[in-house]
Amino acid sequence: MTPQPVSPAMRRFIVSVDHAVMFIARHWLLIANVSLFVFIGLPFLAPILMHYGYTGPAELIYRTYKLTCHQLAYRSFFLFGQQSAYTIDQLRALLSVHNEDFLYWTFFQGNLVLGYKMAWCERDAAIYGSMLISSLIFGLVRTRVKPLDWRLYLVLMTPMAIDGFTQLFGWRESTYELRVITGVLFGVGSVWTLFPHLEMAMREAAGLAQTQWEHARAHEAALRAR
Repeated sequence: MTPQPVSPAMRRFIVSVDHAVMFIARHWLLIANVSLFVFIGLPFLAPILMHYGYTGPAELIYRTYKLTCHQLAYRSFFLFGQQSAYTIDQLRALLSVHNEDFLYWTFFQGNLVLGYKMAWCERDAAIYGSMLISSLIFGLVRTRVKPLDWRLYLVLMTPMAIDGFTQLFGWRESTYELRVITGVLFGVGSVWTLFPHLEMAMREAAGLAQTQWEHARAHEAALRAR
């Protein structure tokens, strides 16, 4: 079967796609780190904006990140307050409330005395913060590190699963120390497991796109020489 000729516009489109694939494949780690930095930075920015009176942008961040986290006040870190974290009993005493409503503690953002909570919980802060730090470290050893064995990854996930599961059904209330430790184990394990595989896949994708791009450019040059 005779191959159909490719129009110049389609050829330019294919070359552009190959060029874009090469760029993403070669700079995927930088893209991931910048994305993580922005994703992590906004929850930290929310209480800062609240503290300095920019409630509109802060509210937007809180509402957006509510899609990813419960934002319970007694499981979140606070900035500009008396403490960096409060238990539910401490919040009840300080606010003189005895409200068991889940939504109350989800939508309570803080005040000038207690400070203002981050836009996600302590565990999420630990997970994504450790992922960013691990990703930056991975950039230094990316060609020398092997993927973490999946069985070890399960071991690192287990403490968080147990801690979160027992909280979910009200059997116990964890502490911010446990949420941070279990979150860090999961975050580091996730990067260690996933990023080496991504590195290998992106290297292969960059090589394939480079070959296709060179063939397309050579074909264009041959057509112009006719």
